[in-house]
Amino acid sequence: MNIKQAKEYIKQTAGIYLKKDELGDYVIPVVRQRPIFLLGAPGVGKTAIMEQIAGELQIALVSYSMTHHTRQSAIGLPFIRHQVFDGREYDITEYTMSEIIATIYETMEESGIREGILFLDEINCVSETLSPSMLQFLQYKVFGRHRVPDGWVIVTAGNPPEYNKAVREFDVAVLDRMKILNVEPDYNIFKEYALENSLHPAIVNFLDMKREYFYRIENTVNGRSYVTARGWEDLSEILNLYEEEGLKADETLIGQYLTNETVVREFGAYYELYNKYKRDYHIHEILNGTVNEAICKRAGEAAFDERLSLLSMLMDQVLSDIKDCIRRLNAAAEAAKVLKNAEGLSGKELLAYLERVIEGSKKQLASLQRASAIGADEVYSRKRAGKLLTDIRSEVLAGESSYETVRSVYNSEVVRLKEAGEACAIQLHNLFSFAEKAFGETDGNELLILVTELTVNPWSSRFIARFGSPDYEKHQKELMISERRINMQQEVRELLKEM
Repeated sequence: MNIKQAKEYIKQTAGIYLKKDELGDYVIPVVRQRPIFLLGAPGVGKTAIMEQIAGELQIALVSYSMTHHTRQSAIGLPFIRHQVFDGREYDITEYTMSEIIATIYETMEESGIREGILFLDEINCVSETLSPSMLQFLQYKVFGRHRVPDGWVIVTAGNPPEYNKAVREFDVAVLDRMKILNVEPDYNIFKEYALENSLHPAIVNFLDMKREYFYRIENTVNGRSYVTARGWEDLSEILNLYEEEGLKADETLIGQYLTNETVVREFGAYYELYNKYKRDYHIHEILNGTVNEAICKRAGEAAFDERLSLLSMLMDQVLSDIKDCIRRLNAAAEAAKVLKNAEGLSGKELLAYLERVIEGSKKQLASLQRASAIGADEVYSRKRAGKLLTDIRSEVLAGESSYETVRSVYNSEVVRLKEAGEACAIQLHNLFSFAEKAFGETDGNELLILVTELTVNPWSSRFIARFGSPDYEKHQKELMISERRINMQQEVRELLKEM
């Protein structure tokens, strides 16, 4: 299965394991809650989906890499305790609490969240001294004398032996106590993730043309070379930062994230070409609607890979602004829920309410982040909503302490958001206009690609659903008619074959 399917399966399993009956007891007893074992190549996204799952289910997450644990740190240190049995004293061996179990309790205490996921990575690389204890843990959720608290789902992960020399093969007794998910790299799933999280468009565009470079691990004369999803995502982040600082990203930098000489060389060459196109085509002028005919002519006559790169750059700029607009709208909606309850308040009561809400929101967010029980977009929305509420409180302090002041400040933000939405709509229109002028007469599929990308991208699809786009609707209908025509022609051909 791919990493997206694995994510959904783990979410479903967590939901089942945390289901309670009418008496508040977990329906599936702890001893029957088989831990999940994610088995997949390194860098495929196993750790990333655990953070996403915890955030979406709003439960806590505690992660540990088992390669760093000895028997003592995982199980606890032994100490002597005096015990009386039948009137006689005995010295018995006891164990301190496992570092792993202690972290779970600390997370619950600090966050107030009582349910979560314990994620143990590289579990098939445990030391030889710890290995015998894993069977007891996997069946009974016990490290030493201390149990994992009820309400905590155990997910483990590891690499197949061909990727890691430290891997120890599990015997049947261990495997029979786990739910095993074999995960394979899948570029289509990575692209969905890349679009939603705004990975660098040069990477996405390059991999669209060179899918065979998305994931590869090879043994060479110079040692093992590897290119992973993790490497591409980390490279995306550093490229964005280099561009912000005006620094040049060369093959030396790229090779720190991708360790395959061929991939580094080809992506380095493409990235230079990508930046050249960015300079030559005056992206901002195109999106402002002031592009000249020479640019349109050059784009229309360019090779397909150049046209594709240009389209990718244009979409990246539009989608970046659209994403910012949608996230700000979500934050304003969060703030509106709070402000609605302030209606009718004034003076000290209004100020006290705003201060209480702002401080309460900060504490709740800190607790959720401490437990890794919230996603990045939700964090952004809450922080942005908190800033808006803080600005409103400042205005209330400086001026008239009435709900009208609150309404006025909030309405000003709504106006700014409306203007931002209109600006994005104009950019989207200019993008379609340019694509029609430059590519309308070519034999390529640029408009099809544009409509498809806007459809599958979660940010643009939300924006179009909210603000509309006549250009998108027109081309979508044309493409649907064209698709139906092709399907009908195919059906006719099939019928003629049968006659």
